[in-house]
Formats: sequence, structure tokens, C-alpha cells
Amino acid sequence: MSAGPAAAPAAVAVPELLDRCRALVRPALGEAVGRLHPWVGEMAAYAFGWCEVGGAPAAAPGGKGVRQALAVLGAEAAGAPGAAGVPAAVAVELVHTFSLLHDDIMDGDATRRRRPAVWKAYGTGPAVLAGDALFALAVQTLAAAPAGPGALRRLSATLADLLRGQADDLLFAARPWTGRERVSLAAYRTMAVHKTGSLLGCAMALGAVLGGAEPARADALDRAGRHLGVAFQIVDDVLGLWGDPAVTGKPVHADLRERKKTYPVLAALEVPGPDSRRLAALLESDADPARTAALVEAAGGRTLALAEARNRIAAAGEALDSAAPHPPAGALLRALPAFLLDRDL
Repeated sequence: MSAGPAAAPAAVAVPELLDRCRALVRPALGEAVGRLHPWVGEMAAYAFGWCEVGGAPAAAPGGKGVRQALAVLGAEAAGAPGAAGVPAAVAVELVHTFSLLHDDIMDGDATRRRRPAVWKAYGTGPAVLAGDALFALAVQTLAAAPAGPGALRRLSATLADLLRGQADDLLFAARPWTGRERVSLAAYRTMAVHKTGSLLGCAMALGAVLGGAEPARADALDRAGRHLGVAFQIVDDVLGLWGDPAVTGKPVHADLRERKKTYPVLAALEVPGPDSRRLAALLESDADPARTAALVEAAGGRTLALAEARNRIAAAGEALDSAAPHPPAGALLRALPAFLLDRDL
């Protein structure tokens, strides 16, 4: 979304915005998790960074709470108090965490936010159970909210999109890097809209629905969130190749080792020239991932990826314009994307 002098004050306020929304949502999220079976609830609390294995209190790093903030801002964009969006924020955060628990198992990722992933800490079966419980709890939470039936229809559609995106992401790993069966950038973008963008769009739309927004405004916010989600996924790909694990909490080059089709690599392969040809050969070999990542950058993959992320943020801004959000939620929604794009880069 457009940067400029008018956007600067809102951009400065983004960390405070995230803190405010987390403080607003945390009691309701804790109350929801407290309704789970004690053992399952402990695994959920561990996933959120609230406790250690065994239940001892912890202050482990959690996520930034972006989806929570989008749900709260969605309600405020509709002219309602942020508290109206809290059930949406809780439901979306539960779904997001459910997806992370299952994603870590499917991807074989042993760490999450600088701690053992739930499946490594508790076992694969228990982690699957905890994820399923969070999914069920999200549905239960939203069903009890005002405008619950309409909100549930949006959430169910989002879950179908999320699963479609995850299926494509897993299938992409088995496809070749080059040739007719390669993964195109268009196919990647469709996957990212489903896997990541659908939940961000749903967060804003659900908050708006619970805030009393008309369908057209909720739909526009959903579109904005989907574009933002693609940008978010691309930046995540960039961090996976060049980010500092001490900052990101993720092992560097893991995506290359798992043959994941990330945007920087796919973009670099489409650039004509010797670098892209050498890159294709490296990807089919057992080359050092650090060497491969360096060649992706030399071929232009990093630059192209960040350019696409910025394009998606501009598209999110256009969708936000059509939503005509109430102030100051509109200014804060405009500040979030630039904050996310610049994270840890």
C-alpha cells in the first residue's frame, strides 16, 4: 500500500497496534484453550509459547499476532469497537496454529520459533490430536459469536482454500525444476493465495462481519488480505533462504533441502542466462544449499521476489480503497504491509 508522508505516523504505530490487539485477544484466547482436555490444552499452550513441556509457565516467543490484529481492525474498519472482532481473532488464531502444528509434521520441521516443534516435544500422534482440537475449538468459538452462521460459512470456505493450498505446496515438491511439468510462478501465486492469503483475508472479513459490515465491504477486505498473504508468503520464502535463524526462528536453507518450490528460486529459474542454467543443474544435485542460495540471488531471484511482494501490497491497497474502511483502522491497515515486508530483511 502506498508509502508517503501521510503513512509515516501509522507505520510508527504498528508495533503498538500489534501489542494492543494481542492484549485485547489474549484473555479470550486463553479462555478458549482452557476448555480443552488438560493434556491437549497443555500442547496448545506450548504451541502459543505460554508454557514448557509439562506445563511450567514460559515466556517463549510467539508470533507477531498479525491475524489477530487484522480481525480486530476488520471490526474497526466496519465502524465497530475492536472488541467485536475478538471472536474472529480467536478463531483465526486457533486455525492458524492448527495449520502450523500439521505443517511442521508434514514438512518434517523439527523447530518452531527457536523451540522444538510440538510433534518433536510431544510426539507426532499427540501433535495431530492437538491440531484437530484447535480446529474444532475455532469452529465452536465462531459458532457462539453474533452473526455466527454467516461467519462460519466464510471460515469453512477459507478452510477449504487453506487445505487446497497446502496440498499444492506438498505436491510441488515432487515436480521437476524445469521442463513442461515445472511449477510456474502463476501456479505458485495461486497456491500462496490459498495457503496463506485465504486466512489473512478471512481474518479481516470475519472481523468486519462481526462488526456489522455489509457483504461488499467484507469481500473487499477479504481480497486485500489475500493479496497481503501472497506478499507475506513470498517474504517468508526470502527469509527461508537469506534470513538469520536467530531472528526468524527457522533453520536457514531448509526449503532448499526439502525441494520446496519457493518464489525466489522459481523466479530465478525463469530469468534467461547462464546463472539460471547453472542454478537448474545445482538444484538437481547435492550441492551445498548455501551455494545454491547465492546463485538464486545472483540470478535475480531475491530482487524479483521482493518486487512481486511489493506489487501484491499495491494490489492490497486498491482492494482496501474499495472497502472504504472507517478511520483510523484504514490508516493502520495501510501501515501493516510495509511493516511486514521489511521484517528481518
